[in-house]
Amino acid sequence: MNVSSGTREPGKATADASALDREIVSALADLVKQAGAITHSIAVSFGIAPSDLLALFKLDGVFTMKELAQKMGCDASFVTVIADTLEREGLARRAPSQQDRRVKNLVLTPEGIAAKERLMRELATRMPWCYGLDDAERQCFLKLLTKMLASRPDGGEAAESGLAEAGTPLRSE
Repeated sequence: MNVSSGTREPGKATADASALDREIVSALADLVKQAGAITHSIAVSFGIAPSDLLALFKLDGVFTMKELAQKMGCDASFVTVIADTLEREGLARRAPSQQDRRVKNLVLTPEGIAAKERLMRELATRMPWCYGLDDAERQCFLKLLTKMLASRPDGGEAAESGLAEAGTPLRSE
């Protein structure tokens, strides 16, 4: 950067941006890994799989199995397996929809509501943004996450299906 004019030297901006992007990806990968380990540990303490824990977290009110699948970003058939586990553990129950009796809703039981409250307390004490950031920083972090998630130029399709499927080969041949 030219200090007197405040402009970057040609080629330097791209290198700086590339290095910054690598640092962001590395830090984000570390954060996701840490959050995943914490989530796995909490799921083990609950005696359920991490995917079941995610469903417990996402269940807020009454959802059809299809709606829960959309909120979780998974196939509806997988939610059936999750619903089986949550029912077996007494955390949720299936109930017929009032609008269409062919459709099943998944509803938290009182035990499920208590477990979700315990889950939220665990997350609040163990996730790094809960103890590593003050309230203003957490608000900023949430705004940045929300902004990034809302601004995907491809509508999120490529980001969710992987780089190779988005047309970017992972290795050259």
